[in-house]
Amino acid sequence: MAKKNEELDPETLALINWCIEVEGFLVAGGATLEQAQEHIEEQVEWFTDQFYDGLTPEQAGKAALNGH
Repeated sequence: MAKKNEELDPETLALINWCIEVEGFLVAGGATLEQAQEHIEEQVEWFTDQFYDGLTPEQAGKAALNGH
């Protein structure tokens, strides 16, 4: 029997979608998709703080590319 997917709360879903957008800016800045995903995973606390501080995905991507 297939396990039912857990529903994500709207805030968590918004954060995930925001990170997906950041990923695109990291790739546009020269990272591979794998590098972008790895960086976000490794720096998840920093990216979460940027999300709650109100940065746009573009602003967070630029900060990450500049070595935040």
